[in-house]
Amino acid sequence: MKPRAILLAGLLAAAAPALRAAPPDAADIRPFTIAVPDATLADLKDRLAKTRWPAPAPGEPWEYGVDLAYMKALVAHWRTAYDWRQHERALNRLPQFKTTVDGVEIHFVHARSKHADALPLILVHGWPGSFVEFTKIIGPLTEPEQHGGKPEDAFHVVIPSLVGFGFSGKPVERGWSSQRMAEVFAKLMARLGYSRYGAQGGDWGGGIVRSLAGGDSAHCIGAHNNFPGGSQPAEDPMRGVTQAEMDRMQQRRKELSDHYGYSSIQGSRPQTLGYGLNDSPAGLAAWVVDKFWAWSDHRGNLDNSFTRDELLTNIMIYWVTQTAPTSARIYYESSHNHPRPASMTPFTGGGKSSPMGYALFPKEINVPPRAWVERSVGTNTLIHWTEMPRGGHFAAMETPDLLVEDVRKFFRLVRGRETR
Repeated sequence: MKPRAILLAGLLAAAAPALRAAPPDAADIRPFTIAVPDATLADLKDRLAKTRWPAPAPGEPWEYGVDLAYMKALVAHWRTAYDWRQHERALNRLPQFKTTVDGVEIHFVHARSKHADALPLILVHGWPGSFVEFTKIIGPLTEPEQHGGKPEDAFHVVIPSLVGFGFSGKPVERGWSSQRMAEVFAKLMARLGYSRYGAQGGDWGGGIVRSLAGGDSAHCIGAHNNFPGGSQPAEDPMRGVTQAEMDRMQQRRKELSDHYGYSSIQGSRPQTLGYGLNDSPAGLAAWVVDKFWAWSDHRGNLDNSFTRDELLTNIMIYWVTQTAPTSARIYYESSHNHPRPASMTPFTGGGKSSPMGYALFPKEINVPPRAWVERSVGTNTLIHWTEMPRGGHFAAMETPDLLVEDVRKFFRLVRGRETR
């Protein structure tokens, strides 16, 4: 039976649960609780108190990089008002686990809906995000009827930390590109017993879920993406493209013209950068906050998009795990064609790509014309496209309501196509 036929057969058994029989290695799944040592927090406060501030930059605030006044206020809040233990307790109310896949420990949240027939959904973050990006949307996805949705919109949610990020492992092998991470996450979903699942992601997560739709289409029934990638086609690039779309894209490129250096550095010299990020919490915060400033719809005040505690909790995931250096390596590994790591087991699961849907937020890094994205993924593959009225790159944090509703709409389409 072909993979698509397997999917249809599985779905038509409407009363059947989404879980397949637990495989033998399911016993390797271990509950996990975040427990940062007191000494780590004391060391952090000491380092923050000893921050060596640079001289003010000329020009307008944020023109030369993160504004000095903003950074001083953020560090003061971090040192005197921010309560990590409060946020640690909140994160520990989420069901967290670890398991080892292909020699690497994978940390993940696994929040099951009370609806037994809910669709499993893997949510994948990127850089400089973390699994905490998705905390606002777990409830609306798992218990939709309590958040303006319907029971049939329910999902079992799985949120892994990328390899080299947060509480996942830090491999020393070459070759851990985003494509390899997609394979690991497909294996993770299989280990959890899910024979069919959906995927959602942005940034590197957007590329990973696209890989899942194409490379694990026997099980991944569709992927929703809030990071539209679509370069200019070589042939007849203006076919199907409006002037308004071109103007929007050119305007966004102009806004970000001075904001691409981070990618070149992390894609070429991540270890050199890592010494500073791993040693200075203020330096790490500035490196991360610079991207939240550039890629969000804050209208000149970052507080309009994120609270300072939200920003700091995400930064803390990097600081307490010392994964700023290893997370930056995803840029290097994904741009250098190293062989797959020796620790990786074989993976097969391809076939015709599953359906994809895109949500385009106005302050995303890439805002390409729909026609370019459609030509990149395939006309028959792209079945859903939404242009959002507000928001940016970190959609699950900044505009969770818009993202949740769009995910629901896309997977209603996917379910409908499967049952036809």
